[in-house]
Amino acid sequence: MAAVRILGLDPGLRRTGWGVITIEGARLAHVAHGVIAPKDSLPFSERLLVLFEAISALVAEHSPDEAAVEETFMNNNAASALKLGHARAMALVAPARAGLPVAEYAATVVKKAVVGTGGADKDQVAFMIARLLPAASGVTADAADALAVAIAHAHARTARSLAARTPARRVA
Repeated sequence: MAAVRILGLDPGLRRTGWGVITIEGARLAHVAHGVIAPKDSLPFSERLLVLFEAISALVAEHSPDEAAVEETFMNNNAASALKLGHARAMALVAPARAGLPVAEYAATVVKKAVVGTGGADKDQVAFMIARLLPAASGVTADAADALAVAIAHAHARTARSLAARTPARRVA
């Protein structure tokens, strides 16, 4: 089975975390991680452009096979949620434009895949990323979340692959 390279994205207008991993069989490996942080002083449209171009550059540099994006958490501030939605759109469109399949995962699904509970906090996620990907040293919370999204996708794609290979049982 060939290694599959996955780009995980944790979108945000101020800070978009990203992480690249490979999965080969059951083995996960860290490739790279970081944070895209457009300047707050830029106009909104230019901040979105920075996100789009930076994510596009990551796709070109790391050649992922697939991408995974964390779904937005809805809060009570409609204006903030809308702006976050725009940032999330950049995280979806940039890899899709490069021809990559893009999966989406709820934050609770991501946390459960990495920590074992959907209610885990950022410190617990970062702790588990350090255990699962020892080469990802010094990872920030945003990059840890992005790596967690990539890991959740790796687990989900493995589960789908196993389910597809398992013959259905006939029920009498």
